[in-house]
Parts: sequence; C-alpha cells; structure tokens
Amino acid sequence: MKIRYHKNDLPLIAKTIIENSKSKIITFKGEMGAGKTTLIKELVKSLGINDVTSSPTFSLVNQYQADNNLLVFHFDFYRINNETEAMDIGIEEYFDSGTWCFIEWPNKVKNLLPLKFDEVFIEVINDQERTIEIINHG
Repeated sequence: MKIRYHKNDLPLIAKTIIENSKSKIITFKGEMGAGKTTLIKELVKSLGINDVTSSPTFSLVNQYQADNNLLVFHFDFYRINNETEAMDIGIEEYFDSGTWCFIEWPNKVKNLLPLKFDEVFIEVINDQERTIEIINHG
C-alpha cells in the first residue's frame, strides 16, 4: 500500500499504519530528515500515549507507557556500529515482548529482525508532502 500525504494528515496516516499492521514490530526507512521520528511520535500519540516523545539516538531505545499500561518501544539504531550493540540492550527480548516496537534505521539490525514485521518506507515529495509505503512481512 502506497499513500501520498501532507504533514497535516499525520494523525490519519498513523491510524492507517496501526490498522494495517500485521505485526507490532514496525521498521521505518527513509533518508535523514524524511520524518521517521515525527511519524513515530504520531503513532505513539494514536496509541493513547501522551508522554513527550523524542528520538532515542543516543540511548538506542525509549519506552513510552499509556494510562492503560500499554507499552511502546522506540528504537533508533543510527549510531550503532554493529548488531552486537543491539544484542547488548536485549533487542530480542523487546521483540518477543508482544508490545509495539518502532525501529528507525533497521538496516543496522537486519539480521536480528523477526520473520514477521512491517516496513514503512517514507519518501520526501517536498517540504510538506511525503509518500509512505507499507509492506507486511511474514
């Protein structure tokens, strides 16, 4: 599924991604500045979490929790040098937890991804518009 959207449509796009996800593990690909973190912030919000969200570039993972105890894990692997660093934070345990996992720069951990996950590709059209493509694996 490929969708063109305006930045003002992010709440609807987030809802569409959640509704079309076949897995709670979603990877996000796109060039630097494409809007991966911005989209993930909207996804977190659409799941009922009101925490301040930010990219976990230095911590590698942020955890967000809703009032109903729903958890979301947000990973940013841009700065890791090898998959061992992801193993050291217990990435497999996060994936096996059954909770939402949103992953930026998944190419850095491609051998660690489970067989069932969803991919979101973001492409910049212009300053205000993007396209996303959602691909289900597994």
